[in-house]
Amino acid sequence: MATQPMRYVVSACLAGQACRYDGGSNSCPAVIRLVEEGRAVPACPEGLAALPIPRPPCEQVGERVLSRDGQDLSEDFLRGARLALHKALEQGCVAAILKSRSPSCGFGLIYDGTFSRRLCAGEGVWARLLREAGIKLYSEESLPPELGEEKKKQL
Repeated sequence: MATQPMRYVVSACLAGQACRYDGGSNSCPAVIRLVEEGRAVPACPEGLAALPIPRPPCEQVGERVLSRDGQDLSEDFLRGARLALHKALEQGCVAAILKSRSPSCGFGLIYDGTFSRRLCAGEGVWARLLREAGIKLYSEESLPPELGEEKKKQL
């Protein structure tokens, strides 16, 4: 009996969707291929929270998520992260490929809240919920081993 390929939830911006705060995407060919093959489900927690595109950039400041202009969007980010987690679980995803450094999707290192592009140890809101649900986390900078060859082809 053949084993089913791993099913991923992926940051929608990596799948080529223009959902970044500035209206752009962060297209990653390996992620786009997974979606096209039906092996990955794109999700954007910020989009699911109905945050506008474009919008001011946001960073985590302690436990809060603030926009550059000081608006507290913590509840919006949490609501979107919960909806995106539900989507991942509903689709049977066991791993995630997330956008590095994002206040929603980053893990390991995220922007430090000063809007100066400095990094600090931390975890995005959605990344934390996924990890707590037992979903394995990867980023576009550290793709799953099975996709390692895809990354090499991109370089």
